[in-house]
Amino acid sequence: MPRHFPEINVAYAHRKRDYFIAAFTFFCVVVCLISEVSASLEKQNALGVVALVFLIGLLLGENREARMQVVIAVVFATIGEHFASLYMGGYTYRFENVPAYVPPGHGMVYLTAIALARSGLFLRYAREIATFVVLVCGAWSIWGISGYAEQGDSLGALLFCVFLAYLFKGRSPMVYLAAFFITTWLELIGTAVGAWKWAAIEPVLGLSQGNPPSGVAVWYCLVDAVAIGGAAPLLSGLKNARKWFKSGGSSLRRVGRFSVFLDLREHAREDFQAQILLVSQAINTSLKNPNLVVESLDKP
Repeated sequence: MPRHFPEINVAYAHRKRDYFIAAFTFFCVVVCLISEVSASLEKQNALGVVALVFLIGLLLGENREARMQVVIAVVFATIGEHFASLYMGGYTYRFENVPAYVPPGHGMVYLTAIALARSGLFLRYAREIATFVVLVCGAWSIWGISGYAEQGDSLGALLFCVFLAYLFKGRSPMVYLAAFFITTWLELIGTAVGAWKWAAIEPVLGLSQGNPPSGVAVWYCLVDAVAIGGAAPLLSGLKNARKWFKSGGSSLRRVGRFSVFLDLREHAREDFQAQILLVSQAINTSLKNPNLVVESLDKP
C-alpha cells in the first residue's frame, strides 16, 4: 500500500462524533432525495434551507481548517454543478436547475468523507476497505463496458482508472475511500428515484456513461482534493491580510501623530518669525530717533 495510508498495528481512537456525522448524512440523503421526488420548487428550496442549517450545526464542532475545507468544497462543487449540469448537460435535475439543497449537501458529503477518513474504523481497516472498494468499483466498471448493462458506461471505466490514481498516488487516500461510499450511496439513490439523470453520452469526450457512471466518485474526489489543498493557503492568506490591515492602521495612526507634530512645529516657527519681526522693527525705529542716547557699557 502507498505511504500515505495509515500505519498498521496501531490502536486508533474511535470518536462518536465521526460516526454520528456519517450516519446522519447517510440518513439525510435518503430522506431528502425521497422527499424531493414529488416536491415542488418551493419544497426544494425549503430542503435547501434545512440542509444549510444541518451543515452549520455539524461544523460547530470542527476546527478552523475543516470549516475552511467545507467552504471551499461547497463553492467549488457549486460552480462545477452549474458548469457540468446547466451548461454542459452531463446530467439533468428534475427542474433543470441546481436544487437549493445541492450546495449545502456537498458540504455535508465532504464533511462525512473527512469524518470517516479520520475514524478509528477506517484507519484500522484501511487496507481491507481499499481492497473492497477497488474490487467493487472495478467490477461495476467492467459490467458497464461488458454490453450487458442497460446503459453503456465507457466513461465510468475511464473514471475508475482516474480514481485508482487518486487512491494510490494522492495524499489523502482515506478521504477518497470514504468519498466512494457516501457518493455512491447518494448517486444510486438519486438516480433510482429520478431526482436527476445522467446523459447517455458524455458531452465532452462523446463516451457512453452510466446512470450513474461507475467511477462517479472521482468527481467528488476532485472536490475533496481542491478543498484539502486550498484550505491551508487560503487561511494563511487571510491571516496575512489581517496582519496587513492591522499594520496599515498603525501606520495611519503614526502618520496622524506625526502630522500633529508638524502642525505644532509650524505654529512655533510662525511665532518665532513674528517675534523676530517685532524686534527688527523696534531696532529700526530706535536707530531713526535722533534724540536717542546710547550710554557706553564701559562707563564706571
